[in-house]
Amino acid sequence: MLRPLVTALLLAATLPALADDAPKVEALGGRLERAEYPYPVSMFPVKSQGQALEMAYMDLKPEHPNGRTAVLLHGKNFCGPYWAATAEHLRAKGFRVVIPDQVGFCKSSKPRGYQYSFHQLAANTHDLLASLGVDKATVVAHSMGGMLGARYALMYPQGVEKLVLVDPIGLEDWKAKGVPWRSVDAWYASEVKTSYASIKAYQLKSYYDGNWKPEYDRWALMQAGMYEGDGREASAWAGALTYDMIYTQPVVYEFPDIRVPTALIIGQRDRTAIGKDGTPADVAAKLGDYSTLGKEAASRIPGATLVPLDGLGHSPMIEAPERFYRALDGVL
Repeated sequence: MLRPLVTALLLAATLPALADDAPKVEALGGRLERAEYPYPVSMFPVKSQGQALEMAYMDLKPEHPNGRTAVLLHGKNFCGPYWAATAEHLRAKGFRVVIPDQVGFCKSSKPRGYQYSFHQLAANTHDLLASLGVDKATVVAHSMGGMLGARYALMYPQGVEKLVLVDPIGLEDWKAKGVPWRSVDAWYASEVKTSYASIKAYQLKSYYDGNWKPEYDRWALMQAGMYEGDGREASAWAGALTYDMIYTQPVVYEFPDIRVPTALIIGQRDRTAIGKDGTPADVAAKLGDYSTLGKEAASRIPGATLVPLDGLGHSPMIEAPERFYRALDGVL
């Protein structure tokens, strides 16, 4: 008769411990005001759409310059710091490395009223680089940054030495494939519920193929920290507007018009697709097949090189840094 009681008491005793094991989410502010970046952060003044905005960036100078600059473009669910190890790898090879946070993301301004477009973000980035005296750069672009990087190369081909797309989203037109449209209000209703748990669940499924490692927590916690406390509303609204941008502005149809040397580094287990959660199951099952999408994209971009990374998902620079660096060195 005592065994069920003892079992219940033991189980109850373990519950607080399990709760304590969950990472604590700190309220970092809607612009990550309370988050430390690995390098000094500067603010580039952006005059855009009748507003005075700020674009945060880090600028790393090499000890032995090779005369080249790399600009690292972040994904939708990441901020500049996740590029730090890659930046150090490139700086050791002589690259100057510029890491911006796009307007609407992370430490940069999150204007309530702003017409987000990849054209606008590309123009902001081009102005930033011009202010730094950079007239030509190698563009390394991940996830949503891949859509931005492709747009940048289309708009400023003379300013791109090489385009490296790392598991870019936008290799397919989700609307054309049957992903239902969502209003900004619907995106906001979803975004305002963002938490560490929801971020981890999404990334676990789409990014890391069900295998979560403790070192992934820091990036999920940084994103969650913007939605904790006083930053939630501004972050959720910016997130909704930028999801609408991603869904409504496909760049895949213009791949044949890219005229800069391009390489794609593709984790073969990546399954990322925007709006998959609200899509009929038979349609969702066909989305985000990066092993196929990477080949299709490489065949459409003139002269593109494809580097498949077997066994890796959406963020190879986090999941297997050394393998990613070898791939990056190979294409640079």
